Amino acid sequence: MPTIAVTRTIPEVGLRLLGAAGEVRLWPDERPPTPSELAEFIHGCDGVLTMITDAITPELLDREPQLRVVSNFAVGYDNINVAAATARGVAVCNTPGVLTEATADAAFALLMAMARRIPEGIEYVKAGEWRYWLPMLLLGQDINGATIGIIGFGRIGQAVARRARGFGMRILYHSRTRRPEAERELGATFASLDELLREANFVTLHLPATPESRHLIGAREFGLMRRDAILINTARGAVVDTDAVVAALREGQIGGAALDVTDPEPLPAGHPLPDLPNAIVVPHTATSTVAVRNKMSEMASRNIVAVLRGEAPAAIVNPEVLAGR
Repeated sequence: MPTIAVTRTIPEVGLRLLGAAGEVRLWPDERPPTPSELAEFIHGCDGVLTMITDAITPELLDREPQLRVVSNFAVGYDNINVAAATARGVAVCNTPGVLTEATADAAFALLMAMARRIPEGIEYVKAGEWRYWLPMLLLGQDINGATIGIIGFGRIGQAVARRARGFGMRILYHSRTRRPEAERELGATFASLDELLREANFVTLHLPATPESRHLIGAREFGLMRRDAILINTARGAVVDTDAVVAALREGQIGGAALDVTDPEPLPAGHPLPDLPNAIVVPHTATSTVAVRNKMSEMASRNIVAVLRGEAPAAIVNPEVLAGR
């Protein structure tokens, strides 16, 4: 039977599928394996179910010539060297589609929480400061009728646009590819990055981590944004320059930032970002619903089972590797 490594505990539905197809080797700790631990843990395995914190490098792949499939428990796969995997005939799989709506929900939840100063209100009540109703207490920003700028207009970006449309928002978007059908369906307008940054009350990021997108939002971009603008990031932490966002928040260049992801992730103890009054930082939980995590578990596991059986998986990043089998 094939041996399948799983680098973190996942919902039972996935473990059952893998257990029926082979011997499962489950990483026993909440802490992710170090590179050396990962190399030892997956040694001799035919398939690996990975998290975005697990770096699958050419060197690692060279030590495992029997490896046939790496299935990421995520849509993104920037932790995997896909070119190296393809050159070695290793299928790379992911979990697109199943987490679109949950991520869009989370992005909009962060937008609303920051705009209406919900965390500040919670702390205000907990601190026993709520003694009167006051006309000027915790004044926030309107969402209805505001302009939202969506950077990255794939599945998740368009799902956010659908939510924004329900709030009567003006929708600007920027992406590498114009999407005329989505523009017509959602009432969205394509804009250059700089135009979007200048005009949007809310800027929300929905693009993959690539060399081109690294620090796409940095000091120059914060300088273009409105002083009351709010940045939302549920994509990848590296899309935003962390030092630049701290400076922009401290100096009042922008109104706030609501971040599900950071760079580095997690932030080191004592990092100033979570303690800034105009920041919300949550621990990468945009897809954290019971239904979505079950679907991710099932899809990531079915991908592995399919490849090991010589079948086409539901979601493969490099389908060309299957042609030679």
